[in-house]
Amino acid sequence: MVQLKQLALISIAATALLAAPAYAGEGPAGHHHHDDSFSAGEPGNAKKPARVVQVTMSETDGKMLFTPAKVEVKKGEQVKFILRNNGELDHEFILATTAENLKHAEAMKKNPDMEHDDPNGKRLAPKKTNEMIWKFTKKGEFEYSCLIPGHREAGMTGTVVVK
Repeated sequence: MVQLKQLALISIAATALLAAPAYAGEGPAGHHHHDDSFSAGEPGNAKKPARVVQVTMSETDGKMLFTPAKVEVKKGEQVKFILRNNGELDHEFILATTAENLKHAEAMKKNPDMEHDDPNGKRLAPKKTNEMIWKFTKKGEFEYSCLIPGHREAGMTGTVVVK
């Protein structure tokens, strides 16, 4: 009986150790914000009206692009981003400040399989679509970027100007 209890405890401990990196945002299972605070505003409310902005991700002539590369919004405005990956590779749409995205890009280099399905970020497989509803509560300039290693460097960034 003692051996059975010890085996159960070892099993629980091993499971916790294996799962810990995923919950900390460091494992391949994904990255998630725990404090729900975001520099570019806050997750929107699907039950409230939103302006629709379509953003396409693609690769062309050795470059990786978002179209449009710039979006202007008003402070307090809610936007429903319709995201479409027209490319042949996975891409991401991560909305934050440039400094935050640069820091996160460094973490992605250490864990390139990190997937995003956060309120401020989505990862899309080729030829797939997704959406993100966002309320811009702060004035300033923010960016959306693909943080998969090499994609940002190939030009995959866009700007949101909140007036």
